[in-house]
Amino acid sequence: MAVDLTLAPKQKRPAGEACCEPLVFPEVTPEGADRVAAIAKALSDPIRVQLVDVLRQHAGEVCVCELVPLFDVSQPTLSHHLKKLREAGIVGVERRGLWAYYYVVPEALKELSSWLS
Repeated sequence: MAVDLTLAPKQKRPAGEACCEPLVFPEVTPEGADRVAAIAKALSDPIRVQLVDVLRQHAGEVCVCELVPLFDVSQPTLSHHLKKLREAGIVGVERRGLWAYYYVVPEALKELSSWLS
């Protein structure tokens, strides 16, 4: 049985016109996506992941003087990593005199965890 097919010339669709109907849509809002991306970006460095791991395992606040010996980086470099984690809202800090005490902000990790699951 022969089927007679006629080929139509290829035509460009107008700009902005969808090629097909989308099957899925993002569930995360643009603001939520910005937040998750900021957290992921802050955790993109292995030292920062290890810092969060140390702080997460500790029951309370950890003095920066206790963190410096754990890593093979200078104190200013460690402070830079902690600053990036603070800016992303992953860790918080409390200053007592000359010392800074760091802790994990549980809501930040819950947000990332809930998006990943």
